[in-house]
Amino acid sequence: MAELVVALDFKEADPALAMARTLRGAAPWMKVGLELFTAEGPKVVTGLKEMGFRVFLDLKFFDIPNTVQGAVRSAARLGADIVDIHALGGERMARAAMEGCAEGTAPGQTPPLVLAITMLTSMAEGDLPVKNAPGPSEMALDLAVKAKQYGLNGVVCSGLEVERIKGACGSGFVCLTPGIRPAFAETGDQRRVVTPAEAVRGGSDFLVVGRPVTRAKRPDEAARAIIEEMSRAL
Repeated sequence: MAELVVALDFKEADPALAMARTLRGAAPWMKVGLELFTAEGPKVVTGLKEMGFRVFLDLKFFDIPNTVQGAVRSAARLGADIVDIHALGGERMARAAMEGCAEGTAPGQTPPLVLAITMLTSMAEGDLPVKNAPGPSEMALDLAVKAKQYGLNGVVCSGLEVERIKGACGSGFVCLTPGIRPAFAETGDQRRVVTPAEAVRGGSDFLVVGRPVTRAKRPDEAARAIIEEMSRAL
């Protein structure tokens, strides 16, 4: 069964943690992204863990291998349950990330999943600034196969690409999909979007949803409605 991850796209810790408190019992996962983590730091992750949430630390690491190794090591020590790196960083960066993950995981602790970002769901055909670049879906599939070869746990990809990636990399290869838009929500700045039901039918393991939940009048009810849609899709 796929799991719902609520994106806490807030500028400050207090409203983010307040939103998380309203979602206790309605959603098991929270996502902390660049804006919130840069503003408030590790205390946001610590606060969420104290509330019992599992945390996707979405910092999209992309740097020299030694730096990424250290960043993933720190994320694991912080208690993150999922971290992500860019697949375009290549094999040495990916393998360094996995070494950092092992170094940061205490004995008896479950290591975080390390996922590779393929193509951002805000990008569509023609957005990649490379001459004669392949289409987003072809690029995502190619990067996913390489991520599997590099020893990563899975990928971040559009729901449009999950079925082909699972077919090429195996059902145990994790696919986390942002760009999820329930029927009642606007598309916003996302371009390669799917509904929760479409993502589940494609085989997604984690569905990331932000504004359709956090801007709803009753975020807890919105989260439960999405989970219900996910359940009906099976």
